[in-house]
Amino acid sequence: MNKKYTNLSKTMAHALRHAPQNYGLILDEKGWIDVDKLIEGLKDHSQRFADVTIYDLEKVIKESPKKRFEIKDGKIRATYGHSLPSKIKKKPALPPEILYHGTTPIAAENILKTALKPQGRQYVHLSLDIKSAYEVGLRRTKNPTILKVLAQEAHNAGINFYSEKAGIWLSDRIPAKFIVKFLQ
Repeated sequence: MNKKYTNLSKTMAHALRHAPQNYGLILDEKGWIDVDKLIEGLKDHSQRFADVTIYDLEKVIKESPKKRFEIKDGKIRATYGHSLPSKIKKKPALPPEILYHGTTPIAAENILKTALKPQGRQYVHLSLDIKSAYEVGLRRTKNPTILKVLAQEAHNAGINFYSEKAGIWLSDRIPAKFIVKFLQ
């Protein structure tokens, strides 16, 4: 993705995941907003987006390997990663038996003593495979620890899980008894 689209993707994430009010946007309870309103908000926010169109948004969505956004019926939303004060509602789903979480060694020790928590986000982010969890962990440390989450056991105990695109799973807080160290 070229620099123009990288900047657009980052700004879309800010507008749809973290600070819609800065762009004059009000998201619905599931995080959706009219595409035209997002485009208008981007244009009002910065001159560098003065010529942005729906085709630019679609290109960002198509070329992004992380599938952070989706467009449907003239509306757009970020699929995960929200830090908004009001929680975006998700539909619970039956998780696979095991999911993974990549983090720093220090954070892993704390998680194993207490719980895996959303921190500044609305949901805990989990990976379907070890490689993806490792890549997530590399964002914070050169030597990530991979935690194995006993997802079906946690689900059976009443923890909600939510399936997103591209092998990403979200969940509510997961107590330490459902987490084991997999790799450091």
